[in-house]
Amino acid sequence: MGLKEARLYEKENAKVRCNVCAHRCSIPEGGYGICRTRQNRGGKLYTLIYGCVSSAHTDPVEKKPLFHFFPGSLAFSLGTVSCNFRCRHCQNWSISTAKPGDFCTAETEMSPEEVVSRAKREGCDGIAWTYNEPTIWFEYAYDCAKLAKRAGLYTVFVTNGFLTEEALNEVAPFLDAANVDVKAFSEGFYRKVCGARLKPVLETCERMLERGVHLELTYLVIPGYNDSDEEIGRFSEWVVWGLDASVPVHFSAFYPAYKMLEVPPTSVAGLERAHEIAKAAGVEYVYLGNVPGHEYENTFCPECGELLVERSGHRDRLRISGPEPKCPRPGCGKSLNIRL
Repeated sequence: MGLKEARLYEKENAKVRCNVCAHRCSIPEGGYGICRTRQNRGGKLYTLIYGCVSSAHTDPVEKKPLFHFFPGSLAFSLGTVSCNFRCRHCQNWSISTAKPGDFCTAETEMSPEEVVSRAKREGCDGIAWTYNEPTIWFEYAYDCAKLAKRAGLYTVFVTNGFLTEEALNEVAPFLDAANVDVKAFSEGFYRKVCGARLKPVLETCERMLERGVHLELTYLVIPGYNDSDEEIGRFSEWVVWGLDASVPVHFSAFYPAYKMLEVPPTSVAGLERAHEIAKAAGVEYVYLGNVPGHEYENTFCPECGELLVERSGHRDRLRISGPEPKCPRPGCGKSLNIRL
């Protein structure tokens, strides 16, 4: 495995254009895409990481984080190497900056059939592509997802959202849920800190909802970079008016990492301020991450405030049930955007 002809590319004379992520790299003979995992060989585009697994663990689905998608379930979670972003604050930089040759050996390979088999063997309810960006692993994730659905497993992308409409159209029929990491709400941040653009990420979120993919968002709050009231307010208003007020939002605490070691950690007060702004904008479900034990890890009814899901670590205590859960408080009965 490792080497496999890519999906979604077109020839441009001696070059090939990759149409999996929004960079749409035009790659000369022998060259690589920005992700360093896709190469033009003889006028054909190849992925170099098909089946190359750098990390594999069984995780609670809440760790993705997905709080409204089969809470209490387990996801067999896979990652590979490299990334199509260059985030200066990446917490998984050891694999996102790695090249295929750093990890890809016969010992690290896993076929799609093996992935599904291991997920079932470990008692998992689904499979998640996470730890680094699943878009650059598109061919492998796509093949795994098709097999997973046949086996009765759910499928999850934990993604930066920088995939093309063509890629989403291909994988969406086999993708149940996604957590999209919205890095900030400014093009300047995306260019300077991530080497990417914001607009394609927002478009992906909108398209996921249109295609019936369960969507949750993570926003890592970085002091001095993306934590102003104005920016968080614009982000929150986009969630309400550009997506849906019921889309869950996770504001997570930043801790110094990689090339941003000089930036202080996010204060609890800073996270609580983000929560306050989002709720005021009309976001119904707002959570705080990387602050274990905080009350805003729990799910409350956005209508009456009833406690619906109590969380301790990654363990949940549900006070709701049924395929179309509603608030159990007498006189409320609000329909909840939670899949059980």
